[in-house]
Amino acid sequence: MDAPAKPNPISRDALDASMLPKSGSPPVEWVIADAPVAYPDAIAEMEACVALIAAGEAPERVWLVEHPPLYTAGTSAKAEDLVAPGRFPVFETGRGGQFTYHGPGQRVAYVMLDLTRRRQDLRLFVASLENWIIATLADFNVTGERRDDRVGVWVRQPERGIGAEAKIAAIGIRVRRWVTFHGISLNVDPELSHFDGIVPCGVREHGVTSLADLGRIISMTETDSALRAEFETLFGPTVAA
Repeated sequence: MDAPAKPNPISRDALDASMLPKSGSPPVEWVIADAPVAYPDAIAEMEACVALIAAGEAPERVWLVEHPPLYTAGTSAKAEDLVAPGRFPVFETGRGGQFTYHGPGQRVAYVMLDLTRRRQDLRLFVASLENWIIATLADFNVTGERRDDRVGVWVRQPERGIGAEAKIAAIGIRVRRWVTFHGISLNVDPELSHFDGIVPCGVREHGVTSLADLGRIISMTETDSALRAEFETLFGPTVAA
């Protein structure tokens, strides 16, 4: 199995302990990059790590990075959604989804988990990623919500009009031999104008936001701490590597 995953979100009620590892599984490595990572280097590292995990030669891993400004095109990306093709480098990628932006101030978490050690259910896995983000946002008094018709996490913005909402986190994954890779991106304090060069995730009706845009001035270290605590609740223990 080597395919981008494009499942539909499911009810949070179905998630009780759903992605916790089987008894006796080693903890997930928790790795934080200490400098911006070039996108091709990130892909190469993930490919190597996933191969080792699938072969039973390496533990599962969550790798937290920031990237230089760039756009990525998922397997469903449409050419017309790249509004400013010369603005930043554009990388085609094997994850599910459409165009997205990565850059400084955005926390990208590459999630490399072996679902044979958990549950081989992609819809449940994506919903668990959404719940992970929602729980992390709640730690900062932000209410994140899922949408039945679009993957990701959204926040309501009634001060900007009736029904106004914006995306604060994106999700795009790929699966190979039941090992996941790619993952999530959470807008902590990126330059939001950089999203103007694309139609983010193909959604024209709503914009993007960040913790800083919502008035939550949170450091990346604080964000990482919350992400780790909430990850452990849903996916099991981690160990710093």
